[in-house]
Amino acid sequence: MEAYQVLNALGDPTRRRIIELLGDRPHAVGELAERLPVSRPAVSQHLRVLAESGLVARESVGTRNVYRLDDPGVDALRSWLDGFWTTALNRFAEQAEQESRRPS
Repeated sequence: MEAYQVLNALGDPTRRRIIELLGDRPHAVGELAERLPVSRPAVSQHLRVLAESGLVARESVGTRNVYRLDDPGVDALRSWLDGFWTTALNRFAEQAEQESRRPS
């Protein structure tokens, strides 16, 4: 999974809302469309982008497509974010340490 592809996918507010809804439980496309201010075809397009980024997975249940968060994709995103924040916090700590060593 490419972190930037995931971040681009999450750049859309409708896709972020879909991720939030799927965080509660799996949903069929129609269920998601009922809870969003976009059409069912638009929801399907958003789900395709999220699936291509590795964040959601689809399962056919009868005649319905049910989507859920895809654990490996979410874990990869979490790992990338953890690395990003670890680096940022380490740099901040280094800067603070250098500032505390400067004579007043």
